[in-house]
Amino acid sequence: MHAIRLHAFGPAENLTHEEAEDPRPGPGQVRIAVRAAGVHLLDTALREGMQGPAPAPAPLPTVPGREVAGVVDALGERAPAHLLGRRVVAHLGFAPGGYAELAVTDADRLHEIPERLDHAEAVAMIGTGRTTMGIVQFAEPGPTDVVLVPAAAGGIGTLLVQYAKNAGATVIGLAGGPTKTARVTANGADLAIDYTNPDWPERLDAHRGKVTIIYDGVGGDTARTAVGLLAPDGRHIVFGWSSQGIRSNSPYLVDGVSLNVLGPEMMRRTGGPNPLRTLELRALTQAAGGRLTPAVHRFPLAEAAAAHRALENRETTGKVVLEP
Repeated sequence: MHAIRLHAFGPAENLTHEEAEDPRPGPGQVRIAVRAAGVHLLDTALREGMQGPAPAPAPLPTVPGREVAGVVDALGERAPAHLLGRRVVAHLGFAPGGYAELAVTDADRLHEIPERLDHAEAVAMIGTGRTTMGIVQFAEPGPTDVVLVPAAAGGIGTLLVQYAKNAGATVIGLAGGPTKTARVTANGADLAIDYTNPDWPERLDAHRGKVTIIYDGVGGDTARTAVGLLAPDGRHIVFGWSSQGIRSNSPYLVDGVSLNVLGPEMMRRTGGPNPLRTLELRALTQAAGGRLTPAVHRFPLAEAAAAHRALENRETTGKVVLEP
C-alpha cells in the first residue's frame, strides 16, 4: 500500500508519500480499504512533536491520522463476518495509521455509513461531527437565541451554524475573507462578517448585549471582542483557541461567563459507558436525516503536506480530508 509517513518531527514537508507494508488485522479487528482520512488541527501539532492527548508520542516513523472511512476488506480472528464488504467509518482513538490506503482498527469502533453520506462526509461527522454534538449539549440553542460562531466556515463552525438555524436561532458567523463569508451566508447564517476587515467589530454594534450564545474555537482578540457582545445571561462556550496555536492556554476566559468544554468535561456531560461513541452516533444520525451537512475540503492522499500547510494557514473551508 501507499501511506504518508513521518520520519522526523517538524514542518509539513516531513510528511512523505511512500510505499509501506500492508497492515494485518489482529483478533477482533478489521482492515479498512480507506477511501477518506480525516485531518485534524491536532495532527499538525503532533507532527511537530507535541505529545497531545495520547499517553505517549507515537514512535517514529509513524503513519499519522486517526479518522478513516472506507470498505472492510479483511477480518481478524473473531471479527464479525457480516462486516466484510461493508462501508464503515471509525475514529482510531490513540492509534495512528489513518493517512494510508489501508488501516486496521477494532471492530467495535466501526459505524456503518448512512446511505446518503459519502466516505469524506462520514469522516467529517465521526470527528468534527461528534465534537459539535459535544459542544451544543452545553448550550442548546432555541428560537429566542442570538448565536455567534467564530470560524463559521470551518468544519465545526459549519455544523454549528446549521444546528443553531435548525433550532430557530438567529445566527451570526465570522469568517476570514469574502469567499468564506459567502459560504457562511449560503450555509444559512443570518449575518456573515469578515473578521479580516479592521472595522468588523463595528458591524456588530447593533447586537451588543444581545448575543446569548458564543460557540468559540478561536480565542485571542476575536474572542475578547465577542465576549463584549454577550447579553447579561449569555454563555461563552469555549472548545479551542486556534488563533493562538493549539498548545496555548486560553487567556480570555471570563469568570462566570465562559465554560471550557474540552476533554473530560465534555465526556462527563455526555455520560454513559462510552460517551465518545454516543456523540458519534448522534452526529451520524443528524447527517443521515439531512439535518446536518458537513463541508469537506478534499486533498489527494499524496498531498498530505499541502493539506497540513493549508490548514495551518487558514486556507481551508470545512473538514480537511485526504482521499487515496
